[in-house]
Amino acid sequence: MQKNTEPNKQLFSGFSAPDTEQINRALAIIAKIPEDPQYFRPKGVEVAAILMDFNVDLNTILAAILSDPRLAHLHSKPNIKEQFGETVATLVNDVNWLNKLTVYSLEMTDQPSQTETLRRMLLSMTQDVRAVLIKLAYRIQRLKVLPRESYELRRFIAQETLDIYAPIANRMGIHQLKWELEDMAFRYLKPQSYRRIAKSLTDNRVQRENCINNFIALLQKKLAEEAISAQIHGRPKHIYSIWKKMRRKQLDIDELYDLLAVRVIVDNLTACYATLGIVHSLWQTIPKEFDDYIANPKENGYQSLHTVIIDPDGNRIEVQIRTKQMHDFAELGVAAHWSYKEGGKHDSAIEKNIASLRKLLEETSPENSRKEGNDETLSESFRSELFNDRVYVLTPVGKLIDLVKGSTPLDFAYTIHTEIGHRCRGAKINGRIVPLTYTLKSGEQVKILTAKDGGPNHNWIDPNLGYLKTSAAISKVKSWFKNQQQAQNIATGKTILDKESQRLGLKMLNLTELAKHFHQPDTDRLLEAIGRSDINSRQLAAFFKVPELEATAPIQRKKPEAKSVISVAGIDNVLTSFAHCCSPVQGNDIIGYISHKKGITIHRKDCENILHLDPEKQAQLISVSWGGKKVNYAVPIVIDAFNSHNLLTDVTQILAQAKIHISNAALDTHPDFSARLNLTIQIENTDQLSQVLNKINQLPNIVDVKRKT
Repeated sequence: MQKNTEPNKQLFSGFSAPDTEQINRALAIIAKIPEDPQYFRPKGVEVAAILMDFNVDLNTILAAILSDPRLAHLHSKPNIKEQFGETVATLVNDVNWLNKLTVYSLEMTDQPSQTETLRRMLLSMTQDVRAVLIKLAYRIQRLKVLPRESYELRRFIAQETLDIYAPIANRMGIHQLKWELEDMAFRYLKPQSYRRIAKSLTDNRVQRENCINNFIALLQKKLAEEAISAQIHGRPKHIYSIWKKMRRKQLDIDELYDLLAVRVIVDNLTACYATLGIVHSLWQTIPKEFDDYIANPKENGYQSLHTVIIDPDGNRIEVQIRTKQMHDFAELGVAAHWSYKEGGKHDSAIEKNIASLRKLLEETSPENSRKEGNDETLSESFRSELFNDRVYVLTPVGKLIDLVKGSTPLDFAYTIHTEIGHRCRGAKINGRIVPLTYTLKSGEQVKILTAKDGGPNHNWIDPNLGYLKTSAAISKVKSWFKNQQQAQNIATGKTILDKESQRLGLKMLNLTELAKHFHQPDTDRLLEAIGRSDINSRQLAAFFKVPELEATAPIQRKKPEAKSVISVAGIDNVLTSFAHCCSPVQGNDIIGYISHKKGITIHRKDCENILHLDPEKQAQLISVSWGGKKVNYAVPIVIDAFNSHNLLTDVTQILAQAKIHISNAALDTHPDFSARLNLTIQIENTDQLSQVLNKINQLPNIVDVKRKT
């Protein structure tokens, strides 16, 4: 039986008739949820009622009502998009996601970077920022019923509120929610401190009110005499902020200056300083507590005059004086108010987004909610500009990692640890294996699959292949290869030096003296220079003062016997020829095919003709390997470009610099000025081919360059 919705309908006044009709339809859906004795009314209705204090728009109210988590348990679930539109459906999906999020852990309390990353992730992953506002209201509602939960759960929810949700409310400039979240959470975390401060405030409430009223009456009178128009009101202090200040300043509650606080809002800058002069002429001041944030604004742009006076009864009162524009700037969060309160770094992009959010909340009140397209445009602006260059992912143990947008699992691996990056061989995203070039998305859990040993692949630093996005990871891979080359050169240098010392009949070498002579900082750099041929045998002989060697040419070594290009089953000088179908190059994995007319034809192992060879002909395959003789191989390549202008000239210049001969060239141009260049070039090995293709690919207007298969 459907419940009576009339009491709930009375909560939502101020909307137009068409809007009220939509709210009533949402309430009718919620009424189908079985009654919960813990709640006076459904959760979604409670949350929507909280948001009414912020003059939010119709879509926010509808989404708050329809994101009640118990709707998921209805046998017949409503089609929210069909009944209420795409905006409401998107908001409901976002709020449901936020309500189910379980990333936070108590360990984050001692890890400020983790809590900050989680806050940013929550904001960046939300399609519509109003969903965050609804989530904050859901947290208020959750805190109200927290006494019914276990001690452990109360502390967990309260700490999460202080670490994550109150700072988000502050960051968004919604101070009323921030203060309420902080005070309610503090009540569960520090019940004794909360009660002590609350009692002190209650005991002295009448005295404080009289003190403030007397101050305001006198100041109002004096300002009127000087023809200064002003709004003056007391500024309430919240229990959690009082407790934080007591701890920070190591003071008791009675010693705090700003428990009694007044804010004066005037028309212009001149009136600010005139009001300050009147205040200082009427009351005794505490000079060290004066701050001129108008002449010297805070880093986030905050402006106001702060002073503390002592009234005739000895009460200390903090007075803030500012213009209406300064007041709006500070109170509405336009100047990244969170930076001031949380001690964070000033960020102009966040300032702009907070301004958009505040404008969204103000301009979409019930009376303005019919301004078509306004709220969607502002909300999209907020989302598109907020942290749009970051992606937030989780490790298998729930640690949050902040990466550049476009990062891959390899970037993630190198962020975790350099060695994990080097040994990375695969990755799982949310339990599913993905390529290492996969682009990570916020909220995904990443698990890296590693080998026991090994290092990175040269392809990882090729910008055209998309393995790495972050410069730090690319630098680590390049450093690894550089170190490997250094180690190889050092080993080669040691071998050369050993052979030279044996040839010269030297039993003992002073490497330190040798390094000093050749201006090397240490012996490793000496051996590296020898291995790199920067120091040759003639120079070594000169150092060892072997006269008969000083004037001679570099040491002549015995020439090895000539070897064949191809070795067949370990035997050189066998008649072979290269297959034109796959054009193998030294460095390719190869196999031989015994033909009746051409001897043994050499194919690449991945050649299509070999892979699809008839079973009866597979017996004619034979193992072959590359011999020691250097030779050039004809390799066809194809180059596609946006523009044919200077294409052939630029490519031939690169090949000439690399001393690579072109045996055939054909340039095809198209009406749209694009072109395809087919070349056959003479290559020694696959390394040389890879290097020259990479250089060609760096030319302007190149679309693609590859070996033709």
